[in-house]
Amino acid sequence: MTFENIEKTMQDKLSYAPKLGAKIKFDFSGEGIIFIDGTQSPAVMSNEDIDADTTFVCTVELFQKIIDGTQDATMAFMSGKLKVQGSMGYALKLSSLLSD
Repeated sequence: MTFENIEKTMQDKLSYAPKLGAKIKFDFSGEGIIFIDGTQSPAVMSNEDIDADTTFVCTVELFQKIIDGTQDATMAFMSGKLKVQGSMGYALKLSSLLSD
């Protein structure tokens, strides 16, 4: 999956998600950034590198595995493949959205 496919998938999931109540950033290690302003309804997505309440750092490949269910997000975090900076509460909330 490419970065563009991840953007499309995220946009689709956000279109029916409840209000997140936070600003979330995905940093794909030089492959791109997805910033989600979940304080708005509907959430607004961009590629800006803006400060967020929670930031996820991983590769595009790992994120694709999390989305398609072949990689558990918790196990990726525990093994150091997925790094989370900021609020773990928002990380858990987003994890449930991604697994739907």
